[in-house]
Amino acid sequence: MSRAAAKKREDPVEEPDRLEGFSSPREVDRLFGHEAALTEFGDALHGGRLHHAWLMVGPEGVGKATLAYRLAREVLARGEEGAPHAPIDPDHPVFRKVAGLGHPNLLLIRRSWNDKTKRYSQYISVDEVRRLRNFLGHSAGETGWRVVVVDRADDLNQNAANALLKALEEPPPRTLFLLVATAEGRIPVTIRSRCRTLRVTVLGHEELERAVRAALERDDHEVDAETLSVALELSQGSVRRALELATGEGIALYRDILAAFARLPELDGPAAHKLAERLGGFGSDGERLELFLSLLLGLMERLIRQAATGEGAIGEERALANRLLDRATLPHWVEAWEAIGRAKADAASLNLDRSLLVLETLYRLQQAARGAPG
Repeated sequence: MSRAAAKKREDPVEEPDRLEGFSSPREVDRLFGHEAALTEFGDALHGGRLHHAWLMVGPEGVGKATLAYRLAREVLARGEEGAPHAPIDPDHPVFRKVAGLGHPNLLLIRRSWNDKTKRYSQYISVDEVRRLRNFLGHSAGETGWRVVVVDRADDLNQNAANALLKALEEPPPRTLFLLVATAEGRIPVTIRSRCRTLRVTVLGHEELERAVRAALERDDHEVDAETLSVALELSQGSVRRALELATGEGIALYRDILAAFARLPELDGPAAHKLAERLGGFGSDGERLELFLSLLLGLMERLIRQAATGEGAIGEERALANRLLDRATLPHWVEAWEAIGRAKADAASLNLDRSLLVLETLYRLQQAARGAPG
């Protein structure tokens, strides 16, 4: 068992978006890539022009939270002093306190744990944001800075967003808000207008591989070279997705998807129902279905791009693109890709029947391969 997995067993209510078996972003001491974001923030901090609120926006799993805690440690440990962009050593007291959420000048706002349902809340509640009142009321020691991390800001419900807005409108001196978000459009314009936006982009292949290898080594995961190579190819620049694929059932699921595509336009009925039961059956927490749909949509996007431009597919996907997609069927594949994407979003927000969603997805693939509307 990895160190991170052992720790999680001891403290199961760690945080809602943590990848099981891996260290929290608060505990990660190395940041790969994102030099432009570091420079933009560092220049503002050390130039005396630090905005009080930063909205850190980027795709899922690219290191936004890791970057947020890197910036929080720098501000809490040194303020405007010290060398710009120099990381805080893991043995530094501030690093240890931030990692353990024990720093008196750091507040993390996130979805809360419900002891009755044994699940995290779907949204960040107003009660969670109201903790700001006491936090901002006490005097800041050490560097005199206070840092509020909202992870993730796109999880705020309406009342919580209104409560946060009040704090953003009249922040105490030397208070820094770091709002982490994936879906920028879900954040009210009133909040966005009071933040400076910091774009966090996907990693290049070299940086991605370095980040993934470092995480695997740090948390004692062993992955063979072929699995790691496929995981990196499928991750679309996301460290989290690469780790999820490399250490979970993601690669096997991807192979199942390829096998289903290879049979198109035919469908194996019993196999389809078995897959639907495995992904959306009773007791499923939705994560496996989320992974399945993300992998499938990614594959469809690459096949469509391959058919339209002659590039985009990886490995054996090229043969699938050549066999399944042509000028006549391409519009139907695009239509199916859009419909499956909408259904994926609806499944998350409307709590739709997951097994039925899998079957409908497979049916849409069959229709697209036949050149028929889905």
